[in-house]
Amino acid sequence: MSDPMENTPPPMGDMPPPMTSTISEDERMWAMFAHLSALLGGLLTSAFGGWGTFIGPLVIWLVKKDTMPFVDNQGKEALNFNITIAIIMVALTVFSIVTLGIGLLIAVPIMIIVGIGALVLIIIASLKAKDGVAYRYPMTLRLVK
Repeated sequence: MSDPMENTPPPMGDMPPPMTSTISEDERMWAMFAHLSALLGGLLTSAFGGWGTFIGPLVIWLVKKDTMPFVDNQGKEALNFNITIAIIMVALTVFSIVTLGIGLLIAVPIMIIVGIGALVLIIIASLKAKDGVAYRYPMTLRLVK
């Protein structure tokens, strides 16, 4: 005799199920663009410190928030994350200026680590959004609700 529990899938725990069946391809695409637009904004404003990372997510969220609930959720998430990254970078820059450049010994390595971490998390978030899975960035200030 076989055990009836043998074919039972393991419990999902606290993870929400993927919402791909209820999210249109259009919503997934715009949600992915909300995350990836931060990279474009950072690239276009890189001559000025890359402060524009939050502009792309802001524009996409403002345009699509009323018509696409998934884009509303992911746009806010991308916006909050990139505002958090901008705050960190501005704080490190101010720290460097206040210490008359000596703080650069600490600030530059931290900026590099934060930048690489942000790049990785943005790519992960955009891939999740493409699959229709809501992604929450870790260690993010939730300023836009």
